[in-house]
Amino acid sequence: MQGKSYDHIARVYDILDLPFENSRYRPLRRILFRDLEGDLLDAGVGTGRNFPFYPENARVTGIDLSPAMLERARQRREKLAVAVELQQMNVMKMEFADDSFDSIVSTFLFCVLDAECQQPALEELRRVCRPNGTIHILEYVFSKNPLRRFIMKLWQPWVRFAYGAAFDRDTEQYLEAAGLDLLEEKFLYKDIIKLLSLRPKRASAT
Repeated sequence: MQGKSYDHIARVYDILDLPFENSRYRPLRRILFRDLEGDLLDAGVGTGRNFPFYPENARVTGIDLSPAMLERARQRREKLAVAVELQQMNVMKMEFADDSFDSIVSTFLFCVLDAECQQPALEELRRVCRPNGTIHILEYVFSKNPLRRFIMKLWQPWVRFAYGAAFDRDTEQYLEAAGLDLLEEKFLYKDIIKLLSLRPKRASAT
């Protein structure tokens, strides 16, 4: 996780992200939370950009590793009067009991997790998700369009420097080992932002 780097960028994070938030992310966040209810975990809550899209009938907990990002989220929570419990926590070692949540959402968190962190984080999401629960992961991938891919490669050093993120995490490769079933995989913005809908694997009968 890139918690320390996000402490440094927290003060200007929303400003840097604003063009993408307005032109790209807001409609995706609405889709991400559609039809979710019950106990909901926002894993990698950041500065709270998801707050306006939380379902009214959900009890939401948001976690993040960065204290500075969480402080920005608390300020947004007060401003928007959103009912969400915020906790500092590492997604690879969460303090929740097994089967704590009906739904889990993660927006661009796995873009910042290095290869060795991907499976442990997914295993933790599976552990705290109830057997029939849903996990939604939104992440970037490299476009197959030659021009778009070229532009993304030009952006990659800045994205890595500013956010600790990358476009080539390929989170799907870790799902089987993490005990997760892929229910649906679809692009929500061109062929560069993808939604993975997951569910904990059912224990096989013996």
